[in-house]
Amino acid sequence: MKIKDIELYRLSVPLKRPFKTALRTVDAAEALIVKVLTDTEHSGYGEAPPTAVITGDTLESVAGAVERFIKPKLVGMDVSNLEGIMERIETSMVHNTSAKAAVDMAVYDLYGKLYHAPLYRLLGGYRQFLETDVTISLNEVGVMVEDSVRAVEDGYGILKVKVGGGFPADLERVRQIRKAVPPEVRLRVDANQGWTAKESVRIIRAMEEEGLDIELVEQPVRAGDVEGLKFVTDHVATEILADEAVFSVQNAVDIIQLRAADLINIKLMKTGGIYNALKICGLAETYHVSCMIGCMLETNVAITAAAHFAMAKRNVTLVDLDGPALSRYNPVQGGALFDGSRITLTEAPGLGISAIEGLTAF
Repeated sequence: MKIKDIELYRLSVPLKRPFKTALRTVDAAEALIVKVLTDTEHSGYGEAPPTAVITGDTLESVAGAVERFIKPKLVGMDVSNLEGIMERIETSMVHNTSAKAAVDMAVYDLYGKLYHAPLYRLLGGYRQFLETDVTISLNEVGVMVEDSVRAVEDGYGILKVKVGGGFPADLERVRQIRKAVPPEVRLRVDANQGWTAKESVRIIRAMEEEGLDIELVEQPVRAGDVEGLKFVTDHVATEILADEAVFSVQNAVDIIQLRAADLINIKLMKTGGIYNALKICGLAETYHVSCMIGCMLETNVAITAAAHFAMAKRNVTLVDLDGPALSRYNPVQGGALFDGSRITLTEAPGLGISAIEGLTAF
């Protein structure tokens, strides 16, 4: 099974409601879909959403990276040479992690098809299902409370609450949501780099003193402020999750050795795909640091790849794969299956994706 071509497509899926964080507001899940073709007539699918405020990638930059730098290095390579392919993807250029991730997951899809097994079994096969949280977008307090109550009614037991407006507004958001939902509902707070270090400590301590029972706080400070992240981690009891601060294996090494965070959020668009995600997960496990599998605003192509990775590895203990739940419809045939917060995978080989509706040539 040799790679003979890579095709690029656009995909746009409207959201049920606008997705709002401290960094951006969007109305649709936009993606570049990568389709890797082989001489055996097999195809592998991958996805890269344009998230310029986090990864620096746009649809055009991802397409250019794949077409000009990655594709020429892979055509003619045998899918069984997984290590060689990943080396070429990684060394094709610096940065451009979303482009690398899209091709990476398409190759892993083909790797599973080559050996007639679902990818999660080839990677470790640790569990049979995942439970994801669901995002509550940053809005006025009343809107966020309504969205939280609706999510619980829809069967979600874990809410990821977007904040970033600062004190006291963010404290009030979390306070009112905690009052509105049952006590057994787990709350995760995501500031998306929206606070300073001292502000983070003030807000988190206030949540602790009020007994709001927050499971974790994600990336409270700027991505590059590792010292600030460590300051927060050292001065609160609530667990701190590093997200935008960790793109590479080296970032993970730095965060873990400095004890700048309690947990690591792995996203395929940050790591450049499954290959490096596996390295970060293994590194974190060595230091007894648990990982979350997270996502950007992705369709069920990239979500399926992330689910296979998470299903395979025991050190992935937290799941934030709610992209399809936020969308009006799922354009993907096959792939990950959603039943409320529960995610399962089929036994179809690779990622188990048979087709994608609504694609337009790039």
